Amino acid sequence: MLLGKIVGTLVATRKEASLLGLKFLVVRCLTIDNEEDAGYVIAADAVGAGVGEVVLYATGSSARQTVRTDKRPCDAVIMAIVDTWEVDGLEKYRKN
Repeated sequence: MLLGKIVGTLVATRKEASLLGLKFLVVRCLTIDNEEDAGYVIAADAVGAGVGEVVLYATGSSARQTVRTDKRPCDAVIMAIVDTWEVDGLEKYRKN
């Protein structure tokens, strides 16, 4: 799993039929020190995340392991909304 911050939404009115009903979000990759990384990913939302939230997301075949994305052509999925994380005894993030 990877860390990211939701920075936007994506709307596709024409898409593969199996993708109907999925919400897509733009995720900015984060480092373990809560710093923005270089990349972005478009991920299907399996947990009801929103813009501004920090999330855990998975890519590749792991992205198809949630109830919402099972047997759907997804390469990235948001699997959790982060409340807090700590590294080496130092708090790196806490949700407001």
